[in-house]
Amino acid sequence: MVKLKINGKSVDIDVDDSTPLLWVLREQLGLTGSKYSCGIGLCGACTVHINGEAVRSCIVPVSSLSASQDVVTIEGLSSDNSHLLQQAWAELDVPQCGYCQPGMIMSAAALLNSNPDPSDADIDANVTNICRCGTFNRVRHGIHLAVDINKRGRSS
Repeated sequence: MVKLKINGKSVDIDVDDSTPLLWVLREQLGLTGSKYSCGIGLCGACTVHINGEAVRSCIVPVSSLSASQDVVTIEGLSSDNSHLLQQAWAELDVPQCGYCQPGMIMSAAALLNSNPDPSDADIDANVTNICRCGTFNRVRHGIHLAVDINKRGRSS
């Protein structure tokens, strides 16, 4: 039995200790926003936050987590899609197929938490997710729009 804190809620999961967090999220908890793609931590489709840091959940065994660590999935980023990045993504119609976008948003959110006004170089260095559709320029534009939305909100 593993005790985890997912999206602010404490959950008990009966799984093998070696089970990747991604499968706990998707199969045991029904949180399917985090996607399976490569399974080896390269693509980023499965990105979640653990204590505010972007982490590839497909390579995190649940045994490495404790009940005191905060795991946030795309479903927990906002309850009503009101996060600045979600607003920017919708305004710009950033995704093409959309499969990788939850992971992109989670990586971008972790970046904005640590760097509220990133340069293109900062984005390139920190949002290393792979998009087969090639929407990287739209992702970058979406991150900059989220920064602008945030600045407008603070000046109001």
